[in-house]
Amino acid sequence: MTSRKEQYERTERLLGGAAMERLARARVAVFGIGGVGGYVCEALVRSGIGAFDLVDADRVALSNLNRQIIATRDTVGRFKTEVMRDRMLSIDPDVQVRIYNTFFLPENADGFPFSEYDYVVDAVDTVTAKVELVLRAKAAGVPVISAMGAGNKLDAQQMKVADIYETQTCPLARVMRRELRKRGVKDLKVVYSEEEPMIPAPPTPTAAEAAPSDPAAEMTPAPEAETGTAPEDTGNTGRPAPASFSGKKRAPGSTAFVPAVCGLLIAGEVVKDLTREARNK
Repeated sequence: MTSRKEQYERTERLLGGAAMERLARARVAVFGIGGVGGYVCEALVRSGIGAFDLVDADRVALSNLNRQIIATRDTVGRFKTEVMRDRMLSIDPDVQVRIYNTFFLPENADGFPFSEYDYVVDAVDTVTAKVELVLRAKAAGVPVISAMGAGNKLDAQQMKVADIYETQTCPLARVMRRELRKRGVKDLKVVYSEEEPMIPAPPTPTAAEAAPSDPAAEMTPAPEAETGTAPEDTGNTGRPAPASFSGKKRAPGSTAFVPAVCGLLIAGEVVKDLTREARNK
């Protein structure tokens, strides 16, 4: 028994040899390597997927440490795609990983080889990018699954897999339904939560912010709150970002477990969909 076969032996006991061969031949593109996308990659490489395209322009930040599987003190400042690639290779040295240190946008969509993908995972934040990803995948005849809002949620048990037109409660899913309906998209598998989004508390002001050095600053009115403009800049919640005390858009609250569950559910759907024919023989 080769080391690779032994590595996936427990999974093969459930799926069968033909299914494992199908996974090994598959290329999955994961757009967004954050709290959700990182766990998608983690579960898929541990399931035997043979090739990946990882797409994200962000670098690991200290604020990612509370929820992103690739975020450690040692990886802060590095591109998320590169950290995820190295982690995947440490799990399976035979896996093929192509990285794109860029954000997916309608303007650069032509630069991605959708025809080469066996599955597309949408784990990006903005509606414009999400809609374009769906349209590109559908046009190429590639299965696609989208993550809906995972920010400002606390109850991971309310995460569900459904068609976008069967979702409820999730503000991001509501916006996506509207935009996809306009474009004639009839179906889309998503993972979403039926939990009402919580409103995040404002950040604790720093000492400098709490006590301005210029006494005259205390007499200056606070800037008007920026509420953000839906559907963009939603922090993967689908609702405009509330303003902080400083007038800046408030980042969504997050936990270690809700984005992780969302990502693991997505990975499970990818594996089941890719192996359905092989498992049913």
